[in-house]
Amino acid sequence: MDAVLLLESAVNGALVGLMYSLVAIGIVLIYKSSSVPNLAQGSMTMLGAYIVLAISTGVGAPIWLAIPLAIGVMFFVGIGIERLALRRLAGRPVIMILMMTLGIEIFLRAGTMTIWGGTSRPISLGISDAPLFLGPLLINRAYAFGAVVALAMFGLFVLFFRTRTGVVLRAISDDYTAAWSVGISVERGVALSWAMAAVVATIGGVLWGSVQGVDQSLALLLLKAVTVAVLGGLDSIGGALLAGLLLGIVEGVAGSFLDPLLGGASRDLVDAAMLILTILIRPHGLFGRHDIERI
Repeated sequence: MDAVLLLESAVNGALVGLMYSLVAIGIVLIYKSSSVPNLAQGSMTMLGAYIVLAISTGVGAPIWLAIPLAIGVMFFVGIGIERLALRRLAGRPVIMILMMTLGIEIFLRAGTMTIWGGTSRPISLGISDAPLFLGPLLINRAYAFGAVVALAMFGLFVLFFRTRTGVVLRAISDDYTAAWSVGISVERGVALSWAMAAVVATIGGVLWGSVQGVDQSLALLLLKAVTVAVLGGLDSIGGALLAGLLLGIVEGVAGSFLDPLLGGASRDLVDAAMLILTILIRPHGLFGRHDIERI
Protein backbone atom coordinates (compact mmCIF):
# COMPACT_ATOMS: atom_id res chain seq x y z
CA MET A 1 0.00 0.00 0.00
CA ASP A 2 1.19 3.53 -0.82
CA ALA A 3 2.90 5.18 2.19
CA VAL A 4 1.19 8.52 1.55
CA LEU A 5 -2.24 6.88 1.54
CA LEU A 6 -1.41 5.04 4.75
CA LEU A 7 -0.24 8.25 6.45
CA GLU A 8 -3.33 10.05 5.20
CA SER A 9 -5.54 7.34 6.72
CA ALA A 10 -3.68 7.65 10.03
CA VAL A 11 -3.95 11.47 10.17
CA ASN A 12 -7.65 11.55 9.30
CA GLY A 13 -8.18 8.66 11.70
CA ALA A 14 -6.54 10.67 14.49
CA LEU A 15 -8.88 13.59 13.82
CA VAL A 16 -11.89 11.25 13.85
CA GLY A 17 -10.57 9.75 17.08
CA LEU A 18 -10.56 13.16 18.74
CA MET A 19 -14.22 13.52 17.78
CA TYR A 20 -14.86 10.09 19.35
CA SER A 21 -13.17 11.41 22.49
CA LEU A 22 -15.56 14.34 22.63
CA VAL A 23 -18.46 11.91 22.92
CA ALA A 24 -16.54 9.71 25.37
CA ILE A 25 -15.81 12.61 27.69
CA GLY A 26 -19.49 12.61 28.69
CA ILE A 27 -19.04 9.08 30.03
CA VAL A 28 -15.79 10.05 31.76
CA LEU A 29 -17.29 13.17 33.33
CA ILE A 30 -20.10 11.24 34.99
CA TYR A 31 -17.86 8.40 36.14
CA LYS A 32 -15.17 10.82 37.32
CA SER A 33 -17.76 12.79 39.29
CA SER A 34 -20.02 10.06 40.64
CA SER A 35 -18.57 6.61 39.78
CA VAL A 36 -21.70 5.92 37.73
CA PRO A 37 -21.30 4.17 34.34
CA ASN A 38 -23.35 6.00 31.71
CA LEU A 39 -24.73 4.04 28.75
CA ALA A 40 -27.08 6.84 27.68
CA GLN A 41 -24.42 9.08 26.14
CA GLY A 42 -25.06 7.91 22.58
CA SER A 43 -28.74 8.86 22.63
CA MET A 44 -27.97 12.11 24.46
CA THR A 45 -25.62 12.99 21.60
CA MET A 46 -28.36 12.24 19.10
CA LEU A 47 -30.96 14.20 21.10
CA GLY A 48 -28.71 17.25 21.32
CA ALA A 49 -28.28 17.28 17.53
CA TYR A 50 -32.04 16.95 16.99
CA ILE A 51 -32.75 19.85 19.35
CA VAL A 52 -30.28 22.04 17.45
CA LEU A 53 -32.07 21.17 14.22
CA ALA A 54 -35.49 21.78 15.80
CA ILE A 55 -34.46 25.26 16.95
CA SER A 56 -32.71 26.05 13.68
CA THR A 57 -35.38 24.82 11.25
CA GLY A 58 -38.50 25.01 13.39
CA VAL A 59 -37.94 28.44 14.93
CA GLY A 60 -35.78 29.77 12.11
CA ALA A 61 -32.85 30.69 14.34
CA PRO A 62 -29.38 30.86 12.73
CA ILE A 63 -27.11 27.95 13.57
CA TRP A 64 -24.80 30.10 15.70
CA LEU A 65 -27.77 30.91 17.94
CA ALA A 66 -29.42 27.48 17.79
CA ILE A 67 -26.36 25.73 19.21
CA PRO A 68 -26.10 27.71 22.50
CA LEU A 69 -29.88 27.55 22.94
CA ALA A 70 -29.79 23.78 22.49
CA ILE A 71 -26.89 23.56 24.93
CA GLY A 72 -29.05 25.38 27.49
CA VAL A 73 -31.94 23.00 26.89
CA MET A 74 -29.73 19.93 27.17
CA PHE A 75 -28.16 21.26 30.37
CA PHE A 76 -31.55 21.03 32.03
CA VAL A 77 -32.28 17.70 30.31
CA GLY A 78 -29.18 16.31 32.01
CA ILE A 79 -30.31 17.66 35.37
CA GLY A 80 -33.79 16.21 34.78
CA ILE A 81 -32.40 12.75 33.99
CA GLU A 82 -30.48 12.72 37.26
CA ARG A 83 -33.36 14.13 39.30
CA LEU A 84 -36.16 11.93 37.96
CA ALA A 85 -34.39 8.66 37.20
CA LEU A 86 -31.07 8.31 39.00
CA ARG A 87 -31.51 10.11 42.30
CA ARG A 88 -34.02 7.47 43.38
CA LEU A 89 -31.30 4.83 42.93
CA ALA A 90 -28.76 6.44 45.26
CA GLY A 91 -27.08 3.77 47.32
CA ARG A 92 -28.43 0.92 45.18
CA PRO A 93 -26.13 -1.65 43.49
CA VAL A 94 -24.20 -0.32 40.48
CA ILE A 95 -25.84 -2.86 38.16
CA MET A 96 -29.23 -1.22 38.79
CA ILE A 97 -27.85 2.20 37.87
CA LEU A 98 -26.20 0.72 34.78
CA MET A 99 -29.51 -0.79 33.66
CA MET A 100 -31.24 2.53 34.27
CA THR A 101 -28.81 4.37 31.98
CA LEU A 102 -29.36 1.68 29.35
CA GLY A 103 -33.12 2.15 29.72
CA ILE A 104 -32.67 5.92 29.26
CA GLU A 105 -30.61 5.23 26.12
CA ILE A 106 -33.41 3.11 24.63
CA PHE A 107 -36.12 5.56 25.71
CA LEU A 108 -34.38 8.57 24.13
CA ARG A 109 -33.74 6.67 20.92
CA ALA A 110 -37.38 5.59 20.66
CA GLY A 111 -38.58 9.07 21.60
CA THR A 112 -36.58 10.81 18.89
CA MET A 113 -37.78 8.26 16.35
CA THR A 114 -41.38 8.98 17.34
CA ILE A 115 -40.98 12.76 17.19
CA TRP A 116 -38.65 13.28 14.24
CA GLY A 117 -38.79 9.98 12.35
CA GLY A 118 -35.82 8.09 10.95
CA THR A 119 -35.00 10.27 7.94
CA SER A 120 -31.48 11.67 7.95
CA ARG A 121 -31.40 15.47 8.10
CA PRO A 122 -28.39 17.61 7.19
CA ILE A 123 -26.94 20.16 9.56
CA SER A 124 -24.53 22.76 8.18
CA LEU A 125 -21.86 24.55 10.18
CA GLY A 126 -20.58 26.44 7.16
CA ILE A 127 -17.51 24.24 6.80
CA SER A 128 -16.28 23.91 3.23
CA ASP A 129 -16.44 20.46 1.61
CA ALA A 130 -13.16 21.15 -0.18
CA PRO A 131 -10.28 19.02 1.20
CA LEU A 132 -7.52 20.65 3.19
CA PHE A 133 -4.07 19.85 1.81
CA LEU A 134 -1.26 19.17 4.27
CA GLY A 135 1.61 18.59 1.89
CA PRO A 136 0.58 15.54 -0.16
CA LEU A 137 -2.10 14.59 2.39
CA LEU A 138 -5.81 15.34 1.95
CA ILE A 139 -7.40 16.22 5.28
CA ASN A 140 -11.15 16.39 5.87
CA ARG A 141 -11.98 19.93 7.02
CA ALA A 142 -14.96 18.82 9.10
CA TYR A 143 -12.81 16.32 10.99
CA ALA A 144 -10.11 18.96 11.52
CA PHE A 145 -12.64 21.45 12.89
CA GLY A 146 -14.16 18.81 15.16
CA ALA A 147 -10.72 17.85 16.46
CA VAL A 148 -9.94 21.48 17.35
CA VAL A 149 -13.26 21.79 19.22
CA ALA A 150 -12.56 18.51 21.04
CA LEU A 151 -9.13 19.71 22.16
CA ALA A 152 -10.62 22.99 23.39
CA MET A 153 -13.28 21.14 25.40
CA PHE A 154 -10.70 18.83 26.93
CA GLY A 155 -8.63 21.83 27.99
CA LEU A 156 -11.65 23.43 29.63
CA PHE A 157 -12.51 20.31 31.60
CA VAL A 158 -8.92 19.77 32.74
CA LEU A 159 -9.02 23.30 34.16
CA PHE A 160 -12.49 22.72 35.62
CA PHE A 161 -11.37 19.73 37.69
CA ARG A 162 -8.69 21.91 39.27
CA THR A 163 -11.30 24.33 40.57
CA ARG A 164 -13.09 24.00 43.90
CA THR A 165 -16.22 22.60 42.24
CA GLY A 166 -14.18 20.05 40.31
CA VAL A 167 -12.44 18.88 43.48
CA VAL A 168 -15.84 18.56 45.17
CA LEU A 169 -17.06 16.33 42.35
CA ARG A 170 -13.98 14.12 42.73
CA ALA A 171 -14.64 13.88 46.46
CA ILE A 172 -18.20 12.75 45.73
CA SER A 173 -16.89 10.07 43.39
CA ASP A 174 -14.44 8.76 45.99
CA ASP A 175 -16.96 8.34 48.81
CA TYR A 176 -20.60 9.43 48.87
CA THR A 177 -20.92 8.94 52.62
CA ALA A 178 -17.79 10.91 53.46
CA ALA A 179 -18.91 13.72 51.13
CA TRP A 180 -22.30 13.86 52.85
CA SER A 181 -20.63 13.89 56.27
CA VAL A 182 -18.67 17.07 55.51
CA GLY A 183 -21.70 18.91 54.15
CA ILE A 184 -21.22 18.38 50.41
CA SER A 185 -24.47 18.21 48.44
CA VAL A 186 -23.93 14.92 46.63
CA GLU A 187 -27.21 15.22 44.73
CA ARG A 188 -26.27 18.61 43.26
CA GLY A 189 -22.82 17.37 42.33
CA VAL A 190 -24.12 14.33 40.49
CA ALA A 191 -26.76 16.45 38.74
CA LEU A 192 -24.05 18.87 37.61
CA SER A 193 -22.02 16.02 36.13
CA TRP A 194 -25.04 14.85 34.11
CA ALA A 195 -25.70 18.41 32.96
CA MET A 196 -22.09 18.78 31.77
CA ALA A 197 -22.28 15.42 29.99
CA ALA A 198 -25.45 16.60 28.21
CA VAL A 199 -23.69 19.80 27.11
CA VAL A 200 -20.75 17.82 25.71
CA ALA A 201 -23.20 15.45 24.02
CA THR A 202 -24.85 18.39 22.25
CA ILE A 203 -21.54 19.71 20.94
CA GLY A 204 -20.52 16.23 19.81
CA GLY A 205 -23.91 15.68 18.18
CA VAL A 206 -23.64 18.89 16.18
CA LEU A 207 -20.13 18.05 14.95
CA TRP A 208 -21.01 14.49 14.00
CA GLY A 209 -24.33 15.62 12.53
CA SER A 210 -22.49 17.99 10.22
CA VAL A 211 -20.41 15.04 8.97
CA GLN A 212 -23.00 12.26 8.57
CA GLY A 213 -26.36 13.93 9.04
CA VAL A 214 -28.71 13.76 12.02
CA ASP A 215 -30.55 10.47 12.43
CA GLN A 216 -30.69 7.41 14.66
CA SER A 217 -27.18 6.37 13.67
CA LEU A 218 -25.75 9.08 15.93
CA ALA A 219 -26.76 6.96 18.92
CA LEU A 220 -24.41 4.24 17.65
CA LEU A 221 -21.51 6.49 18.66
CA LEU A 222 -22.01 4.91 22.08
CA LEU A 223 -19.83 1.95 21.02
CA LYS A 224 -17.01 4.30 20.03
CA ALA A 225 -17.40 6.34 23.20
CA VAL A 226 -17.43 3.30 25.51
CA THR A 227 -14.36 1.87 23.78
CA VAL A 228 -12.47 5.15 24.17
CA ALA A 229 -13.57 5.63 27.78
CA VAL A 230 -12.62 2.09 28.81
CA LEU A 231 -9.33 2.13 26.89
CA GLY A 232 -8.25 5.47 28.34
CA GLY A 233 -9.57 4.81 31.85
CA LEU A 234 -13.09 5.65 32.95
CA ASP A 235 -11.94 8.42 35.28
CA SER A 236 -9.20 9.95 33.11
CA ILE A 237 -9.91 12.91 30.83
CA GLY A 238 -6.39 12.84 29.39
CA GLY A 239 -6.72 9.11 28.93
CA ALA A 240 -9.89 9.59 26.89
CA LEU A 241 -8.05 12.06 24.66
CA LEU A 242 -5.13 9.72 24.00
CA ALA A 243 -7.37 6.67 23.69
CA GLY A 244 -9.46 8.47 21.07
CA LEU A 245 -6.35 9.27 19.08
CA LEU A 246 -5.19 5.65 19.32
CA LEU A 247 -8.56 4.20 18.36
CA GLY A 248 -8.93 6.59 15.43
CA ILE A 249 -5.47 5.81 14.06
CA VAL A 250 -5.96 2.05 14.43
CA GLU A 251 -9.37 2.32 12.76
CA GLY A 252 -8.00 4.37 9.87
CA VAL A 253 -4.96 2.20 9.20
CA ALA A 254 -6.73 -1.13 9.77
CA GLY A 255 -9.63 0.00 7.60
CA SER A 256 -7.25 0.65 4.72
CA PHE A 257 -6.13 -2.98 4.88
CA LEU A 258 -9.34 -4.74 5.94
CA ASP A 259 -12.07 -2.90 4.02
CA PRO A 260 -10.98 -4.26 0.60
CA LEU A 261 -10.92 -7.77 2.08
CA LEU A 262 -14.14 -7.61 4.11
CA GLY A 263 -16.16 -5.30 1.90
CA GLY A 264 -16.27 -2.54 4.54
CA ALA A 265 -17.58 -2.33 8.12
CA SER A 266 -14.15 -3.20 9.53
CA ARG A 267 -14.16 -0.20 11.90
CA ASP A 268 -16.80 -1.68 14.21
CA LEU A 269 -14.86 -4.94 14.24
CA VAL A 270 -11.71 -3.05 15.30
CA ASP A 271 -13.65 -1.20 18.02
CA ALA A 272 -15.10 -4.41 19.47
CA ALA A 273 -11.70 -6.13 19.41
CA MET A 274 -10.00 -3.23 21.20
CA LEU A 275 -12.75 -3.07 23.83
CA ILE A 276 -12.55 -6.81 24.55
CA LEU A 277 -8.74 -6.81 24.67
CA THR A 278 -8.67 -3.81 27.01
CA ILE A 279 -11.08 -5.45 29.45
CA LEU A 280 -9.10 -8.72 29.36
CA ILE A 281 -5.60 -7.25 29.60
CA ARG A 282 -5.96 -3.93 31.42
CA PRO A 283 -9.47 -3.54 32.92
CA HIS A 284 -8.75 -0.11 34.45
CA GLY A 285 -7.56 1.25 31.11
CA LEU A 286 -4.32 2.94 30.13
CA PHE A 287 -4.57 5.81 32.60
CA GLY A 288 -7.44 4.86 34.90
CA ARG A 289 -7.02 4.72 38.66
CA HIS A 290 -6.38 1.22 39.92
CA ASP A 291 -7.82 0.97 43.43
CA ILE A 292 -6.54 -1.77 45.72
CA GLU A 293 -8.69 -2.70 48.68
CA ARG A 294 -7.24 -4.42 51.73
CA ILE A 295 -9.25 -6.78 53.87
